[in-house]
Amino acid sequence: MPQSKILIVEDEGIVAMELQERLRVMGYIVTGVATTGEMAFEKATHLRPDLILMDIKLKGNMDGVMATEQIRAQFDIPVIFLTAYADEYTLQRAKMTVPYGYVLKPFEERELYIAIEMALYKHSIETKTKKEGNWLAHTLNAIGDGVIATNAQGQINFINPVAAELTGWSQTEALGQDARQIFQLVDEATHAPVENPISKALRNGLLENSGNATLLIDRAGTARPIDNCAAPIHDKSGQIIEVVLIFRDSNEHIDPPSLFM
Repeated sequence: MPQSKILIVEDEGIVAMELQERLRVMGYIVTGVATTGEMAFEKATHLRPDLILMDIKLKGNMDGVMATEQIRAQFDIPVIFLTAYADEYTLQRAKMTVPYGYVLKPFEERELYIAIEMALYKHSIETKTKKEGNWLAHTLNAIGDGVIATNAQGQINFINPVAAELTGWSQTEALGQDARQIFQLVDEATHAPVENPISKALRNGLLENSGNATLLIDRAGTARPIDNCAAPIHDKSGQIIEVVLIFRDSNEHIDPPSLFM
């Protein structure tokens, strides 16, 4: 397994030297040492370390919190804060940067090691999850069916381009909306409202569809026949955490009827 590269940001020379030696003994590579926030950003840009140990209190115009904000805005690099003391205001600012941990000075070697390994592991899991999420989103955006995903309250958290086109709602507008407002169905023969399959899946916890004789009413009021299926997603405890709806125009080569003709 390759050794992890760590950037030290510490303006006290003795502390920085001690950190370097301890990290070397632990098996890490110290890729650089910065003594100011500005230098930390510059070194992070060029060295791209796997992790940064950042002193909160730095001399100069940019403290460790400000440096972390700039680094995290540009690069996906986990940061662990080093601090001997920080006032409440500074700690609250530090929390806003979502650090991967804190190590108090004077630090114990094992405490430092655990903090680093936990941060590296957490970051690796988050990176993997992001990649999988991006892959899934790209896949769902590319398929020919409409796809809508909601949370357990029925609010839309994903809608692909096909679903946006069929419903008449843009992806930006649909996100966060109640699915019942976006995906409206009526009976093909009577034009009476049909229960949303997402609502049924949330209530029953089962695979649901609205049958074959169903029309989707888009935002402009135009109706089109569709096939649809809604599947609830459960967590390990059996609770529904999401519902995924897949639908398609079942008669796309025939002009769909309008309710207002």
